[in-house]
Amino acid sequence: MKLTEVEQSMQKAVEATQRAFNTIRTGRANASLLDKVMVEYYGADTPLKSLAGISTPDASTLMIQPYDKGSLGSIEKAISMSDVGLTPNNDGNVIRLNIPPLTAERRQEFVKLAGKYAEEGKVSIRNVRRDAIDDVRKQEKNSDISEDESRSLQDDIQKLTDKYTDKIDKLLVEKEKDITTV
Repeated sequence: MKLTEVEQSMQKAVEATQRAFNTIRTGRANASLLDKVMVEYYGADTPLKSLAGISTPDASTLMIQPYDKGSLGSIEKAISMSDVGLTPNNDGNVIRLNIPPLTAERRQEFVKLAGKYAEEGKVSIRNVRRDAIDDVRKQEKNSDISEDESRSLQDDIQKLTDKYTDKIDKLLVEKEKDITTV
């Protein structure tokens, strides 16, 4: 495994963590809240953003405009059944979701959830590190590389691990600030 591959894998873990953070409500309307919502459309689970335009007319409202008016009921049902925690208002043309202000208790739950996502991202980075170091040790054992090269590569892998773990920590601090800001 090359260092560039290790770095790419770690970068993907950071990006996945960022996407997970985007699904956490901060009290402001954000279309990415609905990223995980799947709608049953003609018998197949389809991502909501493939079936409708999602806009934010103001800071506390999401507006969902389906491309096919016939899917309005399915979209409404999917949002109601999802873990988004918002009640859809259907006026026959569009669905509106009012984002209520978060209570202090709910904010703390979201901070914990963000911490959980950050830890999952770090575990993923550590798994990449473990695999890469195992690979380096195998190469050393097979005499493909010297002991010094092995030690140097392991140090480089650890530096990458620290760099990407720090990135996740910074994203977490940013997200916590977002969540706790009223």
